[in-house]
Amino acid sequence: MSPRNRYDVTEWSVGNPVEDIGEVINSIIADIKGRQTDTSENDGGKPGAVIYLPPGDFRLRTQVVIDISFLRIEGSGHGFTSSSIRFNVPEKEWPSLHELWPGGSRILVDIPLGDLAQQSDGAAFLVERQGSPRISSVEFSNFCIDGLHFTADDSQRHPENTYTNRKTGIYVASANDSFRVNGMGFVYLEHALSIHNADALSIHDNFIAECGSCIELRGWGQASKITDNLIGAGPNGYSIYAENHGGLLVAANNVFPRGASSVHLSGVTRSSVTANRLHSFYPGMVVLDADSSENLVATNHLLRDHEPWTPFLGVDNGLDDDYGLVRISGSGNSVIGNHISEVIESRNIRPAGATPAIIRLVAGERNYVATNHVVASDVSATPSGSAFEAQVDALLSTAVSEPLGVIAVLVDPESTGNTILDSGTDDQIVADRAVNAVRATPSIGSIRGVAVS
Repeated sequence: MSPRNRYDVTEWSVGNPVEDIGEVINSIIADIKGRQTDTSENDGGKPGAVIYLPPGDFRLRTQVVIDISFLRIEGSGHGFTSSSIRFNVPEKEWPSLHELWPGGSRILVDIPLGDLAQQSDGAAFLVERQGSPRISSVEFSNFCIDGLHFTADDSQRHPENTYTNRKTGIYVASANDSFRVNGMGFVYLEHALSIHNADALSIHDNFIAECGSCIELRGWGQASKITDNLIGAGPNGYSIYAENHGGLLVAANNVFPRGASSVHLSGVTRSSVTANRLHSFYPGMVVLDADSSENLVATNHLLRDHEPWTPFLGVDNGLDDDYGLVRISGSGNSVIGNHISEVIESRNIRPAGATPAIIRLVAGERNYVATNHVVASDVSATPSGSAFEAQVDALLSTAVSEPLGVIAVLVDPESTGNTILDSGTDDQIVADRAVNAVRATPSIGSIRGVAVS
């Protein structure tokens, strides 16, 4: 068996992978294209190749351009560690830290930014090919893409806390089929993954955190999945975003707080958001807009609480509490069997005097909301300078001063013909009963929802 289709970047004859891994990988891709020219030889012809990155730090000064199918770029460790925690530790304490940077097979994105014309110019990996068939079976596996630093913006936050630097990890510009992004680490990138026009895409078992936006599926797409990932975006970006997709599966992800939303679907149809653990510091956790229809949102655990870490106190996504934790504009969607915890301080509700909305149907018709359990608590939040301890303490604490009044289901006049079952007591559901079917959860001391003395 010929080993010619497996490359080790440290053994390639062109370039220095430590100084510019981009030059090395581009040279390897050129070699693959130069050798694999026959489109039909023995019922094959262009098998593609594997490019291997051993553990180590590889600076990327030249953008990698991928225009061949059947290419796998793989490493030996996703290498994620929190750069945000380190940058918020006093610099005088850095010498005592066990490590300062992410590790594993790590690419350091150091592309000269200058005056970038568009987002794709700042991408470490640009996947683009025109013509037929679509580029297919490109895989990224088991290495780290590190944007190194964030930069100052018009906010008052420390530059390393802005989530902006015009860097993107992987940008797929062309229609594509059967791509895989598995076991990767992404950190300190303004955009981790931006993928256009995907068919049968798999984004699985990655650690994508401390990035402005984590997963963005743009253009259109079908039959793709986002599963088993650990995800954490910034307050101005998306944790998981998809537009104009059908048959999308979003399942078993653990989405950390601080992203502007946990899951945002725009013009998405006949897709599923199931069995995810979603955590947010703001309203607008799950948003279905632009007539997103016939989707299933089921058996998710949603937690909305307050930011406990002092460097980010006062930072939010700009939404009021009556916006809704789950907000739907579309028809024929099912919101079933979700557990939703709203654990906030009543004195911090915005606008003052408003009642927070949990599930809000904004527009559309024939949505089905059933057997969702809402737990709303008024707590006294205590901030901390330790990110890990503050978050764990907040998650484990269930002490409450008193229950928090909420609207479990709010139905706007533009949304009609909906069915709401057992998702809140009668006084927690705001809906026009003349145009919506409502069966409230029985209150204590009532029979079939009718109060008894």
